[in-house]
Amino acid sequence: MTTAPTQADIEAQFTGLLDGTITREDANRWAARWVNADKPGVDDELVWWGLMHLYGIDLRPGPGEPYLSSDEQIAEWLEEFRGNGKNLLFDDES
Repeated sequence: MTTAPTQADIEAQFTGLLDGTITREDANRWAARWVNADKPGVDDELVWWGLMHLYGIDLRPGPGEPYLSSDEQIAEWLEEFRGNGKNLLFDDES
């Protein structure tokens, strides 16, 4: 397993998604390395929150359908993340 991602790595994934430099498929695969690992080695709860939101970011309800997570929702997640997790870690509505 590679070194656990940092908060800066998570932020870079979110910003890359929003500016088009990272595809949803790439962000999903990147996050999956830790989310699917037996021992992910992620101790930072905010990083884990970010990984859980990035994992599955490429899902659609069906072929040709819009993504389950809109760009607006991704932007909201980024702002929440940048807020250093205030009410983030225990918010089930995200």
